[in-house]
Amino acid sequence: MKKTVLTFGLISGGIMAAMMVAALPFENKLSSGKAEILGYTTIVLAALLIYFGVRSYRDNVGGGYLTFGRGFTVGILIALISSACYVVTWEIVYYNFMPDFADKYAAHMVEQQKAAGASQQKIDETTKKAQEFKESYKNPAVNVAMTFMEVFPVGLIVTLISAGLLRKKAGSSPPILQRA
Repeated sequence: MKKTVLTFGLISGGIMAAMMVAALPFENKLSSGKAEILGYTTIVLAALLIYFGVRSYRDNVGGGYLTFGRGFTVGILIALISSACYVVTWEIVYYNFMPDFADKYAAHMVEQQKAAGASQQKIDETTKKAQEFKESYKNPAVNVAMTFMEVFPVGLIVTLISAGLLRKKAGSSPPILQRA
């Protein structure tokens, strides 16, 4: 299990890390919406490696059989490794190349409200929340936790789907003998 989890977790994390670093030169050229779409598309595509990792474990280690619990364990470990790679990459990028990220994001939060025609009260509430975000993001533990929560839920969902789809009990016929 260790080899499968490490291989697929590091490949998935490497894809997300590479895409994050590759997008750095375009930081000021991409709109916030386009950057989010690009980022989450990359996360979802990289998370598909969880499915392939669970399937590889079932076929190569489990002899074609896999319980939901074992599939979940393999998938969640891949998701954790992948998420850790993402977080480490973000921390390096944030502290070395984008130390003004929290300021820009907070300003974007307020601008979104203004562009939507929100009331002054709503804009003031958003401004307060933006300031609180900036302050909390200075804490490395909060920074890491928020970054982890960007990517991990996607991995969890893909893990649950993969473990459910790929489970194969020992009492059923081997996959090779099944008819289409």
